[in-house]
Amino acid sequence: MTRLDAGPVPEVLCPGAGRRPGPVATVLEPRDVPLGGLRAMTVRRSLPQRGLTTIGAWCFLDRFGPQEARMRVEPHPHMGLQTVTWPLTGEIRHRDSLGSDAVLRPGALNLMTAGHGVAHSEYSLGEAPVALDALQLWVALPEEARHGAAAFESHAALPEAALGDGAVATVILGTLAGVTSPATTYTPIVGAQVSLAPGASVALPLDPAWEHGLVPLAGDLAVADGSGTLPAAPEGGILYLGTDRDAVTLTSVHGATVVLLGGEPFPDDVIMWWNFVARDHDEIVAARDAWNGDDGRFGTVPGHGDVRIPAPPLPEVRLKPRRRGA
Repeated sequence: MTRLDAGPVPEVLCPGAGRRPGPVATVLEPRDVPLGGLRAMTVRRSLPQRGLTTIGAWCFLDRFGPQEARMRVEPHPHMGLQTVTWPLTGEIRHRDSLGSDAVLRPGALNLMTAGHGVAHSEYSLGEAPVALDALQLWVALPEEARHGAAAFESHAALPEAALGDGAVATVILGTLAGVTSPATTYTPIVGAQVSLAPGASVALPLDPAWEHGLVPLAGDLAVADGSGTLPAAPEGGILYLGTDRDAVTLTSVHGATVVLLGGEPFPDDVIMWWNFVARDHDEIVAARDAWNGDDGRFGTVPGHGDVRIPAPPLPEVRLKPRRRGA
């Protein structure tokens, strides 16, 4: 998924990169972002935010839907990250400059590792608007992986962890409750969709050394720990939990679906501009020039001819890393 709002998020007020913030319970509201112009679709973006740039290595979260839309995200580049596409409703066709051509359906995972550079497109199937709902997430790559070769993998089925009392977690990325996804990771991380049956109340295990966030998707959900009931986040928003908890209790009266994001606090401050995750301004400039100059770094997505999304103008000031506080 491409960002059409290219500007960086202002300086943030969280603990610095790699630092443990301790247990918190902060509600992060999503914001509406138009994607692809007035006739296209709107997404709800909950990460990054002014108050939070990363949860572990997770650095970006859009939810596009539920809505009726004709999705046409033309070829665009990425570097320094992994894209994680998790459909909830509808089918999405992915094509990339590696030659991949895959149709993604609910319950399956597309994972693209950009490394030094890759380009891709995302289309809904058919020419008419269709029902669509999905999560698009990015994972920041650590120093030892961000300059590597691009790769793409698709997983039609993912393992599940039974949490008890009618709660099941599909492990999208990383490990939860002893169950590990087959998808490639480069940092200690977890991403899982937890489904709760009506009347369920279950302890969701957490690694106390990691930071975590909960993203409600549907249904009624109450979250609690030893201190009592925690604040409720809206659908598509995030309840940021910080670190130093070994579990939270999830309860639902009528049934609910929630996504858990977590991981070891990311060790680096990053610059995220447009579709690039970097460490300094000059890397962004080089990537932008390579894409707009079509010098071959990002390759060509077959089937689109000369159609591509150009990188927007850079700001007149040098970009600085998004620091999570002093």
